[in-house]
Amino acid sequence: MTSVANASIDYPTITSNQRQTWSRGDFHEIARLNVVMADAMCEAGDLHAGERVLDVGCGSGTAALVAARRYCQVTGIDYVPSLLDRARRRADADGLEAEFLEADAQELPFEHDRFDAVLSVYGVQFAPDQRRAAQELVRVTRPGGRIVLASPMPHGWSGDFFAVHARHNPPPPGADSPLRWGTEAGLTELFGSAHVQLASEPRPAFQYWHSTDHAVDVFWRWFGPTISAAERLDAHGRACLRTDLQQVFQRHNRATDGTAVIENTYLLSVITLGQ
Repeated sequence: MTSVANASIDYPTITSNQRQTWSRGDFHEIARLNVVMADAMCEAGDLHAGERVLDVGCGSGTAALVAARRYCQVTGIDYVPSLLDRARRRADADGLEAEFLEADAQELPFEHDRFDAVLSVYGVQFAPDQRRAAQELVRVTRPGGRIVLASPMPHGWSGDFFAVHARHNPPPPGADSPLRWGTEAGLTELFGSAHVQLASEPRPAFQYWHSTDHAVDVFWRWFGPTISAAERLDAHGRACLRTDLQQVFQRHNRATDGTAVIENTYLLSVITLGQ
């Protein structure tokens, strides 16, 4: 799980390719599954009205809008313009105040110590240069502030789901897995050089579907990484990808009535900066 500090890794190209991947489909159709995580993050981070809050990799506003309902001063950043447009429409529809900006988690456009709390739910974890992204989170958080993360873990549904994608569409050589953020060892590697207090615990989140076939259909249609993986494969490869995804959903299905209730275990982490 150790980061590869290798100047030969072309992070800008990887980031550009990622932006194209996450622009495929409509990630909002997937991100709305993560609202339960956003609720838990805002509770664990003890967000109060008036606090300055940043949602990194905000997508269509999953965590940002939860924080805005607490009357926080919210800013969300993402590098997919269509998702930011969706976040703005959602805020307007709910009468919530939040600012959404196009930006990269690896180069946040804010001054030092700007925010009381920084959030990310399955967002910053996918930044190619993980160490730089972690440093950016720390840089823009004030002393005594909190970084609150909901991260995919190597075991359980997330681990199995992303392992299937890596098998059918291998990541660039030397790139760290986003699952690194879902371990205490990985977080210690990323944040250990800063003066922080780290508290993490696994939490369950559930996805509700008509069936496991329905779940696969939704990801197949709307989830950028699945779309990109399928397009790189021939007909046989696409059939194998779909079968592998079906098996993942079946393995983690807790329903017994013919529907699907998928249990996903994520790591909820609160990283408190020293004063």
